[in-house]
Amino acid sequence: MMWKEFRSISVTGVEYRRLTEPTSEIAAIMERWENDRELVPFMRPCKSKEDWEVATVVTLDTLKKRMLTNQIFLIYAEGALVGEVSCQVDPPQCYRKVHGTAWIGISIGEKSARHRGVGSGAMRFIEDHIERQELKRIELGVFEFNENARRLYVKLGYREIGRIDNFTYWNGRMWQDIRMEKLLRQTEPTE
Repeated sequence: MMWKEFRSISVTGVEYRRLTEPTSEIAAIMERWENDRELVPFMRPCKSKEDWEVATVVTLDTLKKRMLTNQIFLIYAEGALVGEVSCQVDPPQCYRKVHGTAWIGISIGEKSARHRGVGSGAMRFIEDHIERQELKRIELGVFEFNENARRLYVKLGYREIGRIDNFTYWNGRMWQDIRMEKLLRQTEPTE
């Protein structure tokens, strides 16, 4: 899919910048988030305790590879990089295979930016961006134990469409992945 051009926007003190040229500094920050033991259970599925403990390496090459399938926006608050939000179009992990679906991911990596509305603002930002791309729906996955994220998604209009059992390990047991969707406004057909 060819994305409509969009580089940067500032919303209520938070700025979203499209990642077009990764730097070593950005890779190092993302690697720190990927290995933060408080964040790992919320960021990636782990099949076992050992998998949860494996360190993730983020390099310029891994970021460039990720950019081939993801449009990534870095989230800055007060000039500091605090998180990222991304989307893919029609990826294989979708629960429902509906053409024109955006899969989204969000991570607020800096503890100081959590529980301050940065995540809900990033969700509204990416939804608006996806809608401008004229996509039909959004799908996401949220781990069963992530109650805060689930409440936010429901508040934003997402509804549960399915669950995948034994999807991720955390806190001594396996948990489900809850899949949610949001249908976007449809434009009137032109004649």
